[in-house]
Amino acid sequence: MSEETTKRVKVIASGDRTILPEGTKMIPVFIMGKKYMLPETLTIQKAIEYAGYQFIRACGCRGGICGACPTVWRVKGNYQLQFGLACQTVIEADMVLAQLPFFPANRARFDLDELSAAGEVVMSLYPEVMKCVGCNTCTRACPMEIDVMGYINAAMRGDVAKAAKISFDCIQCGLCSARCPAQIAHYHVAQLCRRLFGRYVLPRAEHTANRVEEILAGRYDGFLENLAQMSEDELRKLYVAREPEPQDSAGWEPQDKTYL
Repeated sequence: MSEETTKRVKVIASGDRTILPEGTKMIPVFIMGKKYMLPETLTIQKAIEYAGYQFIRACGCRGGICGACPTVWRVKGNYQLQFGLACQTVIEADMVLAQLPFFPANRARFDLDELSAAGEVVMSLYPEVMKCVGCNTCTRACPMEIDVMGYINAAMRGDVAKAAKISFDCIQCGLCSARCPAQIAHYHVAQLCRRLFGRYVLPRAEHTANRVEEILAGRYDGFLENLAQMSEDELRKLYVAREPEPQDSAGWEPQDKTYL
C-alpha cells in the first residue's frame, strides 16, 4: 500500500478502520460531481468517508436496517438511474453518485386515537394510493425485497391487516417513492397500516400492560439512575458483559431475572 493510500485510511464514525485487502485496485468514482480514486472493495458509505467527507446525517445503523442512507447513482455509459442503500452497495468504476439526506414524500398528519382500521381511513389520508398503475417499480427498488406493490394493493382493497403484515420489514428509506410514477408515499402508507393494525386489530399483550404499571410505579428508577451515573467505559463493559438473547429465543430466559 502506498504512503498516500495509507494516509487516506480513516477512522469512521462506527469505530471501524478501513482495512483494504492486498491487491485492492483504485477505481474512479464521482461524488457530488467530483472525481475520486477509491478502493474497489468499499461500500458507498465507506467510500464517501474515505474520500474525506464526514457524515453529519444519513449515516444511521450501517447495517441495512434503518434506511437512513438512500443513494442515487448512475454508471457512465448506462442510462439507467440506480437507487440503493449506501451502507450495503459496493462501489464500481465510473459510478456517479449523490446522497439523499431524506426523501421529501407526502406524510399525512393524524391522531391515531381518532381513526379506525378501515380502508376508508387510508384512502382519506393518502388518496394518491388509488393512482397506482401496477408497474411494480416500487417493489424492484426496495432494498429489503418487500412486495411493495402487494401491500399497496392490499391497502387499496381496504385490507389494513394484510398491508401491515406484508410491509413489516420496511425500513422507511423512501426508495420506493423515488421510483413511483404515481408519486405514492408507499412507506408512509405502510406505517399508517401498521399503526392501525397494532392499535385496533392486534390483541393486546397482558404482560405489556403489567410492565407499564411497573414502570409507572418506579420499579426501574434506581436501575436507570445507576446507569446515568456510569462513565462511558463502565457502560461499554456492562454492554459487552451482557447476556445476549439467542436468535432462537423460544423458551429462553436470562440467568439474571431481576427485572423480569
